[in-house]
Amino acid sequence: MRPMFAAVVFAGGLALFPGFAAIPQEPAEKTRIALDVVRVDILLTVTDKKGRFITNLARDDFEVVENARPQRILGFAAPTDLPLRIAVLLDASSSIRDRFRFIQESAIEFITTVVRPRLDKVMVVSFDSSVEQVSALDDDLGRFAKAIRGLRPGRGTSLYDAIRFACRDGLEAEKPRHEMRRVIIVLSDGEDTQSQATRDQALEMAQKASVVIHAVSTNTARIDTPGDKVLKYFTQETGGLAFFPFRIEDLAKSFETLAKEMRHQYSIYYRPEPLQPDGQYHSIKLRVKGRKDLVIRARKGYYAPRP
Repeated sequence: MRPMFAAVVFAGGLALFPGFAAIPQEPAEKTRIALDVVRVDILLTVTDKKGRFITNLARDDFEVVENARPQRILGFAAPTDLPLRIAVLLDASSSIRDRFRFIQESAIEFITTVVRPRLDKVMVVSFDSSVEQVSALDDDLGRFAKAIRGLRPGRGTSLYDAIRFACRDGLEAEKPRHEMRRVIIVLSDGEDTQSQATRDQALEMAQKASVVIHAVSTNTARIDTPGDKVLKYFTQETGGLAFFPFRIEDLAKSFETLAKEMRHQYSIYYRPEPLQPDGQYHSIKLRVKGRKDLVIRARKGYYAPRP
């Protein structure tokens, strides 16, 4: 993770007032989401360097800088209890066949712990050589468990296509944008062999849909693999966490840590000044004033609207 002030990564999103919806540019161009941004929402977690959550900070403790310009924080909540919209992306390729059942049960236990019925929703997407939505966004945990247990390992891996699909056809559709937390949880070794989308195209879709990506690696080797680097890339760029349990039994601990992360988030928003409708990615830096000993996890920026 690249240091940014006190080791910063960004986790939150773009928010729109009701009159400014995120919609496809053209029906035939479903992979592009054009946003008319009037405010930027940031979800963030603050810890000390030992990983202990810091929950007693106020609005005036934070500083936001966009393109070297300080921004005025207009809204603040600590901790946030915004509804969750979660997409669980489960690698069903043959590369994880020997530990597939354990991964399924760990995912079910995690979602059962995190999802609040009638408030949060979860969907399931499996991917091997193709991408399949196994269950749509819903708060029916029984249906979720049945969908997960019904999956069987296949061949090939289309991770990037799965991320793009979950953002574009699942999480992005939930409105209003600024009243929800959008999260993808990837359970995979990070290898991609058959996607049509590139890694950067998948990331751009996640950023435009204001999605935070967390990843739990299914790679049990004690060496870094190209897939590990892919998972780190997605999580660092969107403000998520990546876990690399060496033993399959350590998955439960990874999920427990992730659940705590979701319960200890701050929420802030600001209006970009000046707003530049250039369609470009704008970087954001966030820090706690006078506290270089703290670590902030949040997303690194947003895409401005096109003129």
